[in-house]
Amino acid sequence: MSAPVTAAASARQGRRLLRALAVGAAVLVLALALAVPAALLLALEGSPRVLPRDDLSHADVARALAQLQAQDPRRRAEPGLRLLALGERDLDLVLNHVAHRWLGSAMDVRIERGLATVQASVELPAGRWLNLQLELADEAGRPVARTLRVGRLPLPAAWLQPAAAALARRHERGAEVLAVLAMVQRVSFFPDRLSVVYAWDGQAPGRVLAALVTADEQRRLEAYHRALAALPEAAAPRPVALGRLLPPLFALAARRSAGASAAEAAAENRALLLTVTLHATGRSLAPLVPAARDWPPLPAQRVTLSGRDDFALHFLISAVLAADTTSPLSRAVGIYKEVADSRGGSGFSFNDIAADRAGTRLGELALARPRELQARLAATQPAGIEDAALMPPWHDLPEFLPEAEFLRRYGGVGAPPYNRLLAEIDRRITALPLLRP
Repeated sequence: MSAPVTAAASARQGRRLLRALAVGAAVLVLALALAVPAALLLALEGSPRVLPRDDLSHADVARALAQLQAQDPRRRAEPGLRLLALGERDLDLVLNHVAHRWLGSAMDVRIERGLATVQASVELPAGRWLNLQLELADEAGRPVARTLRVGRLPLPAAWLQPAAAALARRHERGAEVLAVLAMVQRVSFFPDRLSVVYAWDGQAPGRVLAALVTADEQRRLEAYHRALAALPEAAAPRPVALGRLLPPLFALAARRSAGASAAEAAAENRALLLTVTLHATGRSLAPLVPAARDWPPLPAQRVTLSGRDDFALHFLISAVLAADTTSPLSRAVGIYKEVADSRGGSGFSFNDIAADRAGTRLGELALARPRELQARLAATQPAGIEDAALMPPWHDLPEFLPEAEFLRRYGGVGAPPYNRLLAEIDRRITALPLLRP
């Protein structure tokens, strides 16, 4: 009789074990099911911790230009180690440019001795925000992730480097970006300052350009360059109104954007504006895209707006900047030039500022409403766009003001009289149907 009793007991024990395993599995599944929403609840927040920056000044632009000139490889073409020193303010502006351009987000950076703290806020659907905070420590000249937080959720900082490398490998320009980063030999954090030592050799310009311009972007630039070269208006070295060049090119952008996403349509607009701007400034795409040396040549040509080539240049450069970065940068660049002119150049001119801000508006529309802008400008064919449709009324705006006169009448950049006149210029731009937001 003992054997059956033992078998029954064993069966009961087996059933109890199975029930325990089932209960354990159910608890584990439930814990995982609850952990994911809990993690999302901690990671996602209802507001950004970093707000978009709108405080870029002409002084920032002047400093950035000086930095670029100091790093220009034409000044020291021989191979060797180079030093780049960036103040906290400059690094903050650079990171904000990158974040806005590629992520549509805002960033903030703080630097102290041996440590840098970077924060970013990325907007998500349904009014949620992804707030990131990363602490980087300077360890033997290499930045090493110390802490990483997503919202209120801490994550292992050791995940960051392999995750970033994996993401870079999947990106279209990942290999090129990694090659540029490999040029960096040492990174050091000092109070309010970042120091980078990098290696420069004969291959460095090619690596940098490859990281900056994708194959798709090169194809877009070639399409608009060839279309511009084929226009009768651009075939002769005589002056041409900007309003004659833009409509057929935006018609091409509309055709190339058919069936594409809004982001791809915006990319078409950026390539178009860059192509026209380089043509108006008499510059070649070849330094940016070496293959452009084999594209059809464009004759040197004055491109005008309201009969003036300086207005066309102000307009186009601001449009390109606004289409490729934040609008505060494009405005600051224009103001920088005017402030520099008032200190011994041609003088501060509000009509130039009007051209800057009109171009900025076009660049903003090229990104925010790419298809609508394409349709607006393409619809002006074959007559073209009248100057007054792109440039607001400007004949009554003061120009050629020396610095002392500018300060006496308007109090300087940012003073109430200055801001009132800028508001009037913006009102005039908004009244233009082609540039209406």
